[in-house]
Amino acid sequence: MRLNQNILLRGKKVVLVPYTSQHVPRYHEWMKSEELQRLTASEPLTLEQEYAMQRSWREDADKCTFIVLDAEKWQAQPGTTEESCMAGDVNLFLTDLGDPSLGEIEVMIAEPDCRGKGFGTEAVLMMMAYGVTKLGLTKFEAKIGQGNEPSIQMFQKLHFEQVAVSSVFQEVTLRLLMREPERQWLVEQTSHVEEKPYRDGKWEPR
Repeated sequence: MRLNQNILLRGKKVVLVPYTSQHVPRYHEWMKSEELQRLTASEPLTLEQEYAMQRSWREDADKCTFIVLDAEKWQAQPGTTEESCMAGDVNLFLTDLGDPSLGEIEVMIAEPDCRGKGFGTEAVLMMMAYGVTKLGLTKFEAKIGQGNEPSIQMFQKLHFEQVAVSSVFQEVTLRLLMREPERQWLVEQTSHVEEKPYRDGKWEPR
């Protein structure tokens, strides 16, 4: 999605930046992990295929992707590369043609050292706020493998409710409707987030 290609979202624990070609080598290394392939229901790709996937995600209007950076590392010293701060990614899929207000959300914290620190929670909150304010979304769904209990619990803590279980795909579907109380809650949870201009892999301070 080109809509988010020139913005950076800065939170307390994580920074969200558009997925660009500079992030692909690290992402490709992550996805060699059998654990991550299982948790994300993904097939391993060649590096060339990974670059093609990054380009398609940038161009496709129904996919919105941010790379999740460790904010502490990113802010530690000038000149720190984004690749060295990468923690995972967060995605929105707008694939229900009958309901453009519904977004399927997923998050992956790929770096083992970054797990259990609240990175995934803040990334999801920031992405939901972006979806509500920029994409007009009013409903979110998360489809999670039945064995991925930490992820299921995280979404439940964010007020998602289980609406379906698929024994065929061995996944649980959770949903959150953004009524007025939920919108207010989301605003409160993300009031600290700053939006900054982003160009060619660099943050442009105003």
